[in-house]
Amino acid sequence: MISSLLIANRGEIARRIIRTASRLGIRTVAVYSEADAAAPFVAEADEAIAIGPAPARESYLGPEKILAAARASGAQAIHPGYGFLSENADFAQAVRDAGLIWVGPKPASIRAMGLKDAAKALMIEAGVPTTPGYLGEDQSETRLAAEAARIGYPLLIKAVAGGGGKGMRRVERPEDFISALASCRREAAASFGDDRVLLEIYVTRPRHIEVQVFGDSHGNVVHLFERDCSLQRRHQKVIEEAPAPGMSDDVRAAICAAAVKAARAVAYEGAGTIEFIADASQGLRADRIWFMEMNTRLQVEHPVTEAVTGQDLVEWQLRVAAGEVLPLRQEQLTLSGHAIEARLYAENPDTGFLPSTGPLTHFVLPSQGVRVDSAVEQGGEVTAFYDPMIAKLIAYAPSRGAAAARLAEACSGVRIWPVKTNAAFLARTLRHEGFRSAALDTGFIETHLTALLGDAEPGEKVLHAAAQARLAVHHTPPGLLGFRLNAPPRIELRLQSGGHIHNISLHPPLPPPPLPTATHGDETIVFEAGRAFAFGEVTADDTGHGAAASDGAVLSPMPGHILSVAVAKGDTVRKGTPLLVMEAMKMEMTLSAPCDGIVEDLNASPGARVAEGVLLLRLKTGD
Repeated sequence: MISSLLIANRGEIARRIIRTASRLGIRTVAVYSEADAAAPFVAEADEAIAIGPAPARESYLGPEKILAAARASGAQAIHPGYGFLSENADFAQAVRDAGLIWVGPKPASIRAMGLKDAAKALMIEAGVPTTPGYLGEDQSETRLAAEAARIGYPLLIKAVAGGGGKGMRRVERPEDFISALASCRREAAASFGDDRVLLEIYVTRPRHIEVQVFGDSHGNVVHLFERDCSLQRRHQKVIEEAPAPGMSDDVRAAICAAAVKAARAVAYEGAGTIEFIADASQGLRADRIWFMEMNTRLQVEHPVTEAVTGQDLVEWQLRVAAGEVLPLRQEQLTLSGHAIEARLYAENPDTGFLPSTGPLTHFVLPSQGVRVDSAVEQGGEVTAFYDPMIAKLIAYAPSRGAAAARLAEACSGVRIWPVKTNAAFLARTLRHEGFRSAALDTGFIETHLTALLGDAEPGEKVLHAAAQARLAVHHTPPGLLGFRLNAPPRIELRLQSGGHIHNISLHPPLPPPPLPTATHGDETIVFEAGRAFAFGEVTADDTGHGAAASDGAVLSPMPGHILSVAVAKGDTVRKGTPLLVMEAMKMEMTLSAPCDGIVEDLNASPGARVAEGVLLLRLKTGD
């Protein structure tokens, strides 16, 4: 077994690897950027080495810095986690050349599956069914547009070096193809250093099903059954589960056999995932499931597979890397029960799921009934430098319904402030009738978005809880009213929340607040079903009419950098017109005109870095 392990990653996956390694008696070494100096994974490792500034390209994406840390610490092996350098074949080879153990597949396997077009060609040769489309060498706009017309719309443009939903665009109409292609290429170049693309048919009722595979250096390959990852937003997975609902034994046998065949085609070693797209318009059928790509690493959603198989996949990785035979043969692996994972993101569903950054002044995650893999703790901070996922919540139960109910309850119990999260959104999704009946496809969230978002304004129960908490903690003057005979007194308060004024009436005697609350400075925070509402006293500056109307200002929603500007000073635009594109927290976003107007005060230029709340431009809206 490996004696010492350097973890070339951060956050929850670094903590996850440390847990298993520590249980096996393996000494762990963390590497960290300046932004992560106080992060939990740094404290939990046996040794930690600083490797550079906060931006990933200056720290976690620096192969030489990580190799230097391995040499300095005397580490025997390097585990890349997922993301960052985990699928970088050159880095894997450099680790091996340095005389270290690489906890992952052979560099040749990574290269074979790293480019989507080459991987598809290899799978066709191996007899694995693949999605129809175009993966040719001619990357000219003319050829790609012609191939798109041949394939038909809607279709998908995908970066050949892509992954994690980056460099992927769905195109509905021919007239949108060229602009979508340019955006896809730009994001692919920024994320992977390769702007080549392939085209695929877009399945109208697609389900995303993947199979966990494992191979060793002795020629053994097994699968650990499938996961369903159909619930996605912007091609990013949100909720994953195992096994896939509605999967019959014969279809499972077919898809898992195809996955093993794919892994054998590249002499695969270690943990990998074969991803398939399934046409669910007629249920799950073996002849309507196609290979999409292979992820040559551990997946974010690996805990659901661990739950239904009873195996520790990180331990499997470490044993295979050490040259051992796979811990179990195929016939020894069994499925039991159902597991569902929800990704808790630092983002605000009410503003189009824009990432949310800042200190975690109040941070409470559920502690009973679910597994929690968290990247942060109370007192920490969510920065703009890395992925906005702050934790994973995983529920296991004998049945799918019981697992969903348990996970929904856990998501409702999340209490985080002032950083916004998608906890309430997750809880609503898990309780939605369409999810409970397994009417799933990758468009589920978009189709049901209005119902899943719910009401952003506080309801009566929240308002009463806020008022009662203010009275208990801040001793707000009660203002007793109604001294008429036989008329009970009442207490009236005016509280401000989110730019809105709320007039609240309470009738003594007052029961305890019906919802969890917290006090931070002059604010009272009320938590309801995963949401957090902050209340303060009404000041002289408050108008009592709610938030002010837009003055045409377009502000940076978070720290990031400008990719492109589509307008010039003096241009006339209509409400909804795209103004500029910016990138933040690994996500590209388009900022549109909030109203009709003429562009003035244009302060944005391509390549510029901007902080949160910076005025990018202002629209003159007229009299």
